[in-house]
Amino acid sequence: MPPAAGPEQAPAIQVVDLHKRFGSVNAVDGVDLSLPAGRIYGLLGPNGSGKTTLIRLLTGLARPTSGYAAVLGVRMPARTNLTKIGYMTQAEGLYAELSVWENLRFFASLSGATDRGQMTAALELVQLDTWARTPVHELSGGMRRRLSLACALAHRPPVLFLDEPTVGVDPALRRSFWEHLRGLASQGDTLLVASHVMDEAERCDELLFIRAGRVVASGDADALRQRAGTRDLEEAFLKFASEAGVGSAEEGPQ
Repeated sequence: MPPAAGPEQAPAIQVVDLHKRFGSVNAVDGVDLSLPAGRIYGLLGPNGSGKTTLIRLLTGLARPTSGYAAVLGVRMPARTNLTKIGYMTQAEGLYAELSVWENLRFFASLSGATDRGQMTAALELVQLDTWARTPVHELSGGMRRRLSLACALAHRPPVLFLDEPTVGVDPALRRSFWEHLRGLASQGDTLLVASHVMDEAERCDELLFIRAGRVVASGDADALRQRAGTRDLEEAFLKFASEAGVGSAEEGPQ
C-alpha cells in the first residue's frame, strides 16, 4: 500500500513497487517514484526499456500486474482523473480525414474542454493556426507531431506525459516547445518527457534512467555526471546500467 499522505502533501506522480509483465517479459520491474509537482522529468532509455509501458500505466491505459501508481493522489487507472492528464503518444492517434481543427476540438472535448480561445492558443503554439482547416492527411510528419502536442495541451492539464514529443520538429520550433513546457512547470504543472535527445535531457529538472524496466539512476544532469565520473549523459547512462547489471556496453539512451 502507498504511504499515507494528505492531498496537499501528495506528489504529483507516485509509483510504489510497480510491475507490468507480458508473459515472461518484465516490461516494468519494481519501479518506485515520488515526483513533486512543478518540475520537468526526463525519462531516458533505449527502445524496449519500458518507457512507454510506464507512461501507459500512469495514464491508466494499462493495468499493472502488481504495485501502485497514482497521479495527483488518485490511483490509476481512474476515469475521473483523465481530465487532469495530457498524453502525447509516440505514434500519432489522429484522424486523417478530419481537419486540424476538428481533431483538436475532438480530443479536447474528450476531456471536457470547450474553451475555443484555449484551443486556438494550443494551435498557435505549434504554429498550425493557419492550417486549421487542412485535412490531417495533407500534413507532413513533423506537422502531425505538432498537432499531437496541441491535442495534449488543449484542455490545459496539470500533468503532461509526452512520449518523444519533438521527433521530426525543426530546431527553432523545438526551442519554442521547450520554452512553453518550462513556462508550464513554472506555473506548477508536472511534465514527464520520454526522449533520447541528449540536449533535451539537459533541459529537464530531473532525469530518470530506465533500462530493462528498472530505474537505474535519477537526479539532475550535473549530479548524474558527477556520480558516474563521466563527461556526458550517455556515458553516465551506460555506467549506471552496467552497475545495475542490465544493458550492454553498446547501448545508450534512445
